Amino acid sequence: MLDLVDLGKRSFSAYRGIAPDEQLDEVLQLAERLRGARVLHLNATPYGGGVSESLRSGVALINDLGLVNEWQIIRGDQAFFQVTKRLHNALQGASQGLSESDKATYLAHSQLNASQIAEGYDFIVVHDPQPAALPMVGGLKGARWVWRCHIDTSNPNPEAWEFLRPFLTAYDAAIFTLPEFIPPRFPISRISIQSPAIDPLSPKNLPLPVDLARLILEWIGVRMDLPLVTQISRFDPWKDPLGVIAAYRRVRAHIPNLQLALVGSLAMDDPEGWDIYREIRDATTGDNLIHIFTNLVGVGNIEVNAFQSLSNVIIQKSIREGFGLVVSEALWKGTPVVAGRAGGIPIQMPEGTGGILVDSVEECAEAVLHLLRHPKEAHSLGEQGREHVRRHFLMPRVLRDYLRLMDKMVHEQPLAPRGLALAEHPSASP
Repeated sequence: MLDLVDLGKRSFSAYRGIAPDEQLDEVLQLAERLRGARVLHLNATPYGGGVSESLRSGVALINDLGLVNEWQIIRGDQAFFQVTKRLHNALQGASQGLSESDKATYLAHSQLNASQIAEGYDFIVVHDPQPAALPMVGGLKGARWVWRCHIDTSNPNPEAWEFLRPFLTAYDAAIFTLPEFIPPRFPISRISIQSPAIDPLSPKNLPLPVDLARLILEWIGVRMDLPLVTQISRFDPWKDPLGVIAAYRRVRAHIPNLQLALVGSLAMDDPEGWDIYREIRDATTGDNLIHIFTNLVGVGNIEVNAFQSLSNVIIQKSIREGFGLVVSEALWKGTPVVAGRAGGIPIQMPEGTGGILVDSVEECAEAVLHLLRHPKEAHSLGEQGREHVRRHFLMPRVLRDYLRLMDKMVHEQPLAPRGLALAEHPSASP
């Protein structure tokens, strides 16, 4: 069996008064129709990034609604995760493809992982390319398979895409964040468009008293008597941390005491992250106004919450982006954001809401400087962003979208007796 992620109990009713009532009501109706269905989620890491954070909240909440959800992690050595990182980058358009040795490594690990999946699930949801080959190499095991692609695959490396594409023919449905992310000649006919969302009741997003937030940041070396801008993301070239540093230095020419915090996560499925971390350290050596933190040195959800709550501006200068949950996280706290016009970021920050979208280092610097010099405008943008997130990007809306897709699939092809029977499904036709 694959590694099972332990999850705490969550209460869906706790979101009443936080998320819109119409979303909560629809989730309850859908969950009642799907009660008893068994769902398995598969991905490559239990921590370090928006996918794992969403699964930690969403899987536990759906269990509270009467479905039976599990979350398991595929296994692999360093060589496998180096290959899957290359595949991840290539699907986002990087020029480097996969060697024949890389493909053999991917297939060998896929076969081993597929052999560890048990029978008896009604749905198996596979997240991103790392486990994508499992239904093809291991058999369908009586389940409906859904591929959830969290990255921007609109312009994939042709060689890498031709390698992955045949494996996807085994799936019953696919989920993308945006329609434009669907790659060419996509082999799955049922496609659902679902944007990610944040959990307002997670430790990262719960209201944090200002005095406590200040104490947390001072404890780790941030000066609260000086202005602060922060980028929170994986150490990843697509997040352009060196571009953030360059933009910050332009702003500091006008605001000499400005601090920059780069708060990055290092995940077990991302060996490239260490290389980016070293590049950042080399680029900032000797600058005591630039702070670099990782999840491996005691900076976790509470510290991230404090950074997002107390920074004057949050930066997310992505070049390529699947969605960028950190944008909605910051906006939920009323903090304005300067972000790259990439992937799912613009739908979180429509014109005049949340902050400023940028396309270059120069534009990033100008936008940060403008918000620092106009705090009333910055506050207004942040407050409008919070309301936009409340209506569109909180966890109950994600649950609604997942359950809608499952409900449609059950209506067309009822589940086996171990889960739902046709007669038990109110929307099924006689």
